[in-house]
Amino acid sequence: MDETPAQPPAPRPPQRHPGTARVGDTAPAAGPVPGAVVTRAAPAAARSGTAAVGGGVLTASRATALYVGALLGPSLLLLPGLAARQAGAAAVLAWGVLLALSALLAFVFSRLGTAFGSRAGVAGYAAAGLGPAAGRTAGWAFCLGVITGAPVVCLIGGQYLAAAVGRPGSGAAFAGALLALVLLLRLAGATSGARVQLPLVGLLLALLVTAVAASAHRAAAAHWHPFLGHGWGGVAGAAGHLMLAFVGWEAAAPLTARLDDAPRRLPRVIAAAFVITSAVYLSLAVALQAVLGPGAATNTPLAALLAAGVGPAGPWLTAGTALLLTLGVTNAYLAGAAATAEHLLRPPGRGAARGSPGPLLTVGAAAFGAVLLGLSALRLMDVSLLVALPTAFFLLVYLVSCASATRLLRGPARWAAAAAALATLALLAADGPVAAAALAAALAAGSARRPPGRGATRSRRAGGSCRGRTH
Repeated sequence: MDETPAQPPAPRPPQRHPGTARVGDTAPAAGPVPGAVVTRAAPAAARSGTAAVGGGVLTASRATALYVGALLGPSLLLLPGLAARQAGAAAVLAWGVLLALSALLAFVFSRLGTAFGSRAGVAGYAAAGLGPAAGRTAGWAFCLGVITGAPVVCLIGGQYLAAAVGRPGSGAAFAGALLALVLLLRLAGATSGARVQLPLVGLLLALLVTAVAASAHRAAAAHWHPFLGHGWGGVAGAAGHLMLAFVGWEAAAPLTARLDDAPRRLPRVIAAAFVITSAVYLSLAVALQAVLGPGAATNTPLAALLAAGVGPAGPWLTAGTALLLTLGVTNAYLAGAAATAEHLLRPPGRGAARGSPGPLLTVGAAAFGAVLLGLSALRLMDVSLLVALPTAFFLLVYLVSCASATRLLRGPARWAAAAAALATLALLAADGPVAAAALAAALAAGSARRPPGRGATRSRRAGGSCRGRTH
């Protein structure tokens, strides 16, 4: 994503769709909207940087590539191993459950996207159905998810680098160095747009395909027994960790501004992205268990899978890919969060707020990173807990968006939104204290009101003036 998100095109009147309700004036005003300027995670919202891509009409194939780029990211290098540790062979069931939830989210956001277009990202969707406070809560939940997620992304790169050099206990130290490098690049004004990120995602896809194909001859049926050795509780725990890999469906918002005939093409684009990502996720989940068996329960599962397929070069290939993804994606996450925070802090009716919140977010990411990675290095915080924190924030974003969609949409889309909201709430509840802390932080941030805009200031002055004359 570019450092300064491109301004969206002049807003079009919201396009009516059979699955949507008329919201009239409840739609947010045109302009940069949280969730529209960034879309993972995120991770994922900021993975593709779709709003920052240059102008012009998108073809369906290009839009599909951008959408897939919003969904795939470095979390795929870590989360399958955590799921295998939680559920063993039955982790594939957790993947299936989350793919079903993803289908609901894809359907809901395709309807929201065709109804509101780029005028409403996740915070705009939340505000349209539940009010401005809900919009602010969703926007700040996204920002907090990015701040707490940046150390996790760097830890992924650090662990793969540590495994490649034969120092598996030094992952947190390498992660700290990577985070410091990313933050220095941010302060220096480095950018990471879609022209950089899409090739990185392509590199990740190539690595995944190579790992799955090259290691297929090592698959063994015995690795699937016992299947439910960790019980259903293990499957539920695995699903909570894996959710971080499924953030990105809200990318429909910025795509609609540049996709010709969006009401007809956007559902097809989202369906194609769903098919591609489902094939990637399931292929990886099955290959890891079939080839590695209990060995899949590692923090560097792709390195182990590639080593089984191509030999000692595997860990170095995955380490190089992880490093590139870490630098590119973390930069994009922080750039997207800065754009979102700028909108949230901007008084209504005014231009850009004085001073960019980017440096403040960078300091926040540095502070959180130092604490979280320090605790990880001291073995006081497990990597699964590190993952749970940003996951809870992004789940909250989806919960608020889907709850709003139950008021904005009609027909099957409304029922899909309700089902997705209930499933997201269940995943949040499974996170327990972590989810409660995330909810408290997002609500506290969302309850703070922005400074009044120019119109409100003039109105108060005029009102005071009139009162003085009437007395």
